[in-house]
Amino acid sequence: MESKNPVFNRSRQSAGWQGATPTPGHLQNMYDSPSYAPSAPPAYRAMTIDDVVVRGFMTLGTLVVTAAAAWYLNVSLGVAIGAALVALVLGLIASFKMSTNPALILGYAAFEGVFLGAISSAYENLYNGIVLQAVLGTAFAFGGVLTVYALRVVRVTPKFVRFVVAAGIAAIGLMLVNMIAGFFVAGGLGLRTDSPLGWIFSIAMILLGCFFLLLDFNSIEEGVRQGAPEKFAWQCAFGLTLSLVWIYLEVLRFISIFTRSD
Repeated sequence: MESKNPVFNRSRQSAGWQGATPTPGHLQNMYDSPSYAPSAPPAYRAMTIDDVVVRGFMTLGTLVVTAAAAWYLNVSLGVAIGAALVALVLGLIASFKMSTNPALILGYAAFEGVFLGAISSAYENLYNGIVLQAVLGTAFAFGGVLTVYALRVVRVTPKFVRFVVAAGIAAIGLMLVNMIAGFFVAGGLGLRTDSPLGWIFSIAMILLGCFFLLLDFNSIEEGVRQGAPEKFAWQCAFGLTLSLVWIYLEVLRFISIFTRSD
């Protein structure tokens, strides 16, 4: 089956004989012909799961190191917001260009780590132990989604992909509207408040992050099966990092609601 992903669309022609079984004489004449030349091997090494794991550790490792540095240095809110904006720009470039540039992806991870370190430190100062709970929650979500995908409990079909992408766009749109409404009405639409609507929205955002993880796992599996170039492992690592950051922030916010309620 041919993939619709442009990264995987490689001309992988079969070398099988299409006509009648050739005789030894036919084969000898073909090999002796000046126009005959064996097909060249691919100009790239195909991606493997190990490539994705290594790039994933490098990307997440960069994020964790810069987050720890920002926490230790007690980075100010202004610096954290600036880092978040830079990470947003780099992330958008990497997403829309389907970039496999290591510098771009590691740069995103570094700036995102600064933001995560600062915001995590702020939450930890308010609610002792919340960061560890959020990290464990994110790890459990990752393991659970990986298990669900491996057991084929949920199949990633083109219809499912369209649903997740549409839901992601709608969620971002709702958050922007909620933020703008917050300038005029306290709490905006109530999507980020300590209320039943806020709880439901936070749970929906966590589930949406898990759905994006399913798309990431499917992209990795498809890339390995279709023989995508080794460099595509960087884009897979970027996708995983993006989804895990989404889940972590949503889990952190969700836990803070009920910690505050206590």
